Amino acid sequence: MKRYGKRVWLLVGVILVAVMAAVGGYAYWTSTGTGSGSGSAGTSTAWSITTDAATGGPLTPAGPSQTIAYHVKNNGTGAQTLQSVAIKVANSNGTAWTSVVGCSKDDFNVGAGAGVTYNDTALAGSVASGATVNGSITLAMVDTVANQDGCKLATVPVHLSAT
Repeated sequence: MKRYGKRVWLLVGVILVAVMAAVGGYAYWTSTGTGSGSGSAGTSTAWSITTDAATGGPLTPAGPSQTIAYHVKNNGTGAQTLQSVAIKVANSNGTAWTSVVGCSKDDFNVGAGAGVTYNDTALAGSVASGATVNGSITLAMVDTVANQDGCKLATVPVHLSAT
């Protein structure tokens, strides 16, 4: 009987280890599991609206009009959808304006008729975070065929509200 040397036994040992590792590599456990997580969504942020000084001639019944440029800024951290800008002759808090007896919002038009709120949808759409969209309105004094002396030298406030 032939005796094998150390090298042969070493080679056989290496082969056995390799075969056992290969067979062991196919053995596995199966299991199931579940998990969950969450994130939190933000909320909308109020629009910032600014206006430029009115340009044009002095307002007179059926006379020259004035143009007022306005700017709507998205102060949010994400895009927001601007639907419209409501524009009317009113106090800065949106309440009805009357200069003096004989002069009120009904003596002026911002695009929808005397004393009526105009909903400007020209800028409607998605506005990126920090972006500003620009629009303008025309302010005119209507001729009511009544005495409008109360409107002489009046400062006519325009209120804007974005949704």
